[in-house]
Amino acid sequence: MAGAEDTVDDDSLFVLTAVLLTPAQFPSVLGDDYPAACQALGLEPYAEGYGLVLGQDAAGARWTVVVDDVSLVAVAIASWDCGMEYDLSPDEHSVVAALPGWPLAVAVAAPGVPAPHDPAPEEGDRPPLAPPDMNAWGPAQRRLGADEVALRWAQWRGQIDDADAGTSADAPESGSHRPREQVRRVLEQARAYVESAPPPGRVRSSFAPGGARMLRADGPGWSMVAKTDDIAFLLLDEEPGEVVPVGRGPELPGLLEALEKVAVHPS
Repeated sequence: MAGAEDTVDDDSLFVLTAVLLTPAQFPSVLGDDYPAACQALGLEPYAEGYGLVLGQDAAGARWTVVVDDVSLVAVAIASWDCGMEYDLSPDEHSVVAALPGWPLAVAVAAPGVPAPHDPAPEEGDRPPLAPPDMNAWGPAQRRLGADEVALRWAQWRGQIDDADAGTSADAPESGSHRPREQVRRVLEQARAYVESAPPPGRVRSSFAPGGARMLRADGPGWSMVAKTDDIAFLLLDEEPGEVVPVGRGPELPGLLEALEKVAVHPS
């Protein structure tokens, strides 16, 4: 692997970024849960997870290198998030697979090599990975939208008055064109996760301010983002680009508390 100041030779990969692929944290664009995300990359859903290293080779081709040294990738990501330099150079023995293309959009490129492009296919190669078309709407875009709501929770929450979100059993007051059955269906399916454990990663929990937790749940045709001490937002395949608020009401607090108990937590 080559760092930012290294010379990229024929056998190196110029590392641009990296992400984790674990039950608690994975690119949700790949699937509704951890096994589905692994399946999208042709990987076995091992409980320990993987690290995905995205970079370019000497010819500028895009590659996603899968490694099993999750701790190394996690340290690199944490260092970069803090503005620190970190030379991510996984040992070759930790490399599980090298997949053509990138599953995520990457805004930067390696200097001194040709512009990012997919490598020339060879017989038997899988199609190159590619980020979803953001001009369309479907499961991948819906999950990415939920990622954005979770990332910018305060901004989204600030746009909603409590009176603008219906109770957990009702559709929101704003946007009455949405049938109440949509919201009921999602909440019923979410409740089912409490009764019968869903696939790993289908419900995830992460840090939130004030001692609360940020919950993320996905299901067939829907995504939920919720703060355990606040409201929830739903995104639906059948409502392109819409973010549907669901107020606390009498039911949502108990549902969120129960989902928190079955959610996967970062280690």
